[in-house]
Amino acid sequence: MRKSDLRLLYKQRRAALTADAIDAQSLAIANQLLALPIWEHTYFHVFLPIVKQREVNTEFILHVLAGKDKEVVVSKSDFATRQLTHFLLTDSTKISTNAYGIPEPVSGLAVPVSAIEVVFVPLLAYDKLGHRVGYGKGFYDSFLQQCNPNTVKIGLSFFAPEEKIEDVSATDVPLDYVVTPEGVMSCEL
Repeated sequence: MRKSDLRLLYKQRRAALTADAIDAQSLAIANQLLALPIWEHTYFHVFLPIVKQREVNTEFILHVLAGKDKEVVVSKSDFATRQLTHFLLTDSTKISTNAYGIPEPVSGLAVPVSAIEVVFVPLLAYDKLGHRVGYGKGFYDSFLQQCNPNTVKIGLSFFAPEEKIEDVSATDVPLDYVVTPEGVMSCEL
């Protein structure tokens, strides 16, 4: 399938999920993360979910990271440049929801992309090779291109993979893993 078709299909599939199902599946995803070989790392980038888009609730992941004493990084979107700026999430970080429904830090201690070792990546759909479909604005593709080649990229999804996304572009950055409520998929090109 093409990205535009997958975008529509998976928005519909997510819209059908209840709030209770989202929380239960998000908790299962957080528990599945414990099986990944990532816990020696320190700096973890986590997206804060867009509730109206029924994204994976990363609050459970934040609890896991806090319990493991990890540094958590969150981003602020600049829609003029389509770039993300990254900030350390602390107890004093003020979060505000932007016009697109994205919870973001207002300000804080900036973290360079080079320090980020693990990125939890939002997505609508993905294939068995780790290619993903997002909302189409390119924020995460740009961000992932800036990351260190050793940065671990982990997609989070409620659903199983598609066989293949037909219109992958050269700027798409494949994921290393995708975690669902049922398990962990290692992505290999």
